[in-house]
Amino acid sequence: MSNSLHENIEVIESGYEFLLAYAAQGRESDDGSDTRATLSGMSDATVAIVTSLGDEDGEFPAVVVDDSRKAGAAIRLVLGQDKISSELVDNLNASIHLRALLTDLFLLSETGNSNQRD
Repeated sequence: MSNSLHENIEVIESGYEFLLAYAAQGRESDDGSDTRATLSGMSDATVAIVTSLGDEDGEFPAVVVDDSRKAGAAIRLVLGQDKISSELVDNLNASIHLRALLTDLFLLSETGNSNQRD
């Protein structure tokens, strides 16, 4: 697995951990938090994963690309809101699209199953 793919996986995994903590805070707004920056980084990482795996052969890279597109769309929907509440983030965390991507990335990381070249 390439370093850039690994870095994007880390951005999404650590972002999800941040969002879990944010969801538990009961906030009405993201003012004064790193929530938007975290979500923006996760969004960028989903785009980078699509780009890096989009030309790979095999069934699983295609699954990861599809799930990255779906999770990225959900993240960008949340980013488009004026206020990002803990409840909204909790719903994003529960999204099947984000959870599917996380599971894909765990599998990809554990198997090292990418022929990705830099």
